[in-house]
Amino acid sequence: MRNLHVIAGISKSPSHPAIRKIALADIRDALVKGIDDFSAMPSDALFLGVLYPLIGLFPVFLTLGYEVVWLLFPLASGFALVGLFAALGLCELSRRREEGLDSSWTNAFDVVRSPSRDAILALGFLLMAIFLIWLATAELLYQSLFGYTTPVSMPQFVRQVFTTPAGWTLIVLGNAIGFVFAVIALTVSVVSFPLLLDREVGAAVAIHTSVRAVLANPLTMATWGLIVAVALVLGSLPLFLGLAIVMPILAHATWHLYRKVVEPGLSPTDQPVRPIQEGSNSATSR
Repeated sequence: MRNLHVIAGISKSPSHPAIRKIALADIRDALVKGIDDFSAMPSDALFLGVLYPLIGLFPVFLTLGYEVVWLLFPLASGFALVGLFAALGLCELSRRREEGLDSSWTNAFDVVRSPSRDAILALGFLLMAIFLIWLATAELLYQSLFGYTTPVSMPQFVRQVFTTPAGWTLIVLGNAIGFVFAVIALTVSVVSFPLLLDREVGAAVAIHTSVRAVLANPLTMATWGLIVAVALVLGSLPLFLGLAIVMPILAHATWHLYRKVVEPGLSPTDQPVRPIQEGSNSATSR
């Protein structure tokens, strides 16, 4: 029964939130609000944001230490596949600020006490599975083009990729396949994680709602995905240090994008995750 609760939520007949059509102006507004959240909580966001450069540097040391340098790009780019799960605590800070609640960096870890915790973990495992399949696919692609020989150094690997026909094929096919994985990850997660923070609907409803949001707004969501990809690339360039700012802003903006694309109205079977406690200063009625 608990597994069913994780998948379907608390309702016997779960309702599916209504989806709005949004425009590019809504993305711009979500980013502005994300920057505003970051500006209002800079020390908290930066404290948490420092984790992301460390996470980004991990694949560098992993690949160089174990002579699998061809996996450096798949590992680094795969960060985008699981990034929203890793940044969910920052979405929680945006939710609290929206409700007028006092917040500190410790409140980011309130996610682990959420009634939707198990459903959030289930979605996290799904994204991790997508990430691992992407790594396996990338390795198979490399081996199909270059065999099982290992480059003896990073310069040799760079020359191999950029100066040979097999390397050009690797770049084109690798990016095309990676794009497909990125689209899948964006489609199932862009709305589902914030929705589970907001309401206890279960993983199935959360994923279904996220897919519906993308299908209802394909060009707008594609633009959002492009913005996320470009921002992560720019944040990664100076030894991933930029991720300490980029990731918090994107996480905060994701919460506000969710608010724009998902109708706030509740049916009797679509209840919020947290009942508002007496005496809380809530800015939003849910």
